[in-house]
Amino acid sequence: MNDFASTPALTLLPAVDVAGGKAVRLTQGAAGTETSYGDPVDAALAWARQGASWVHLVDLDAAFGRGSNAPILRKVIKSLRGVQVELSGGIRDDASLEAALESGATRINLGTAALENPEWAADVIGRYGEAIAVGLDVRGTTLAARGWTREGGDLWQVLDRLEGAGCSRYVVTDVTKDGMLKGPNLDLLREVTQRTPKPVIASGGIASLDDIAALRELVPLGVEGAIVGKALYAGAFTLAEALDVAGS
Repeated sequence: MNDFASTPALTLLPAVDVAGGKAVRLTQGAAGTETSYGDPVDAALAWARQGASWVHLVDLDAAFGRGSNAPILRKVIKSLRGVQVELSGGIRDDASLEAALESGATRINLGTAALENPEWAADVIGRYGEAIAVGLDVRGTTLAARGWTREGGDLWQVLDRLEGAGCSRYVVTDVTKDGMLKGPNLDLLREVTQRTPKPVIASGGIASLDDIAALRELVPLGVEGAIVGKALYAGAFTLAEALDVAGS
């Protein structure tokens, strides 16, 4: 245990995914698999009260191109005093990016736009630096785009391109693991960290405190944090317990 206690802390980002004005969770990111968990502000404040330093906030309707929850997201961010927010979902052009930045979010997570509009993404990365992360949503080594409904190219080719653009951080999701409570894809995370010196945030599959401990062991390799969703909502463990194991 002493060796583990000396491992650098893993930053946890409890997730609040918003669809139709409600906090929801999906299974493998599929539209139509939503389970509702009520008011997004209440959900986010619950994580803040339990000690979260970050919240991962997602507009699922914007990600799927079927609407926007922007006013609710702004309300969530405003309510989270002293908690940093990583905002994701449907940010594909200057107007949506500027609105996201003006909402008070600390960091914006680009998804589909980084795959479909690489020149714009490179420009944004150059302009905003640390405020921009890129989400790499993966099935095998093929990226998923448009709310995970389309293929978005080869993971390693896209990663090389983003490295060339100077991307500061990656959020890596194994789509097949997301919402399945079957454990994160540690091999994928190790491989990504071998190919970039930039910090990586893990997403998808966390089911137990053992999974968080396993991810913490990857911190020295470059895994900076982990997004935790369904396991928290399902009561597999509390956020306080998870933060204790993460050392954060």
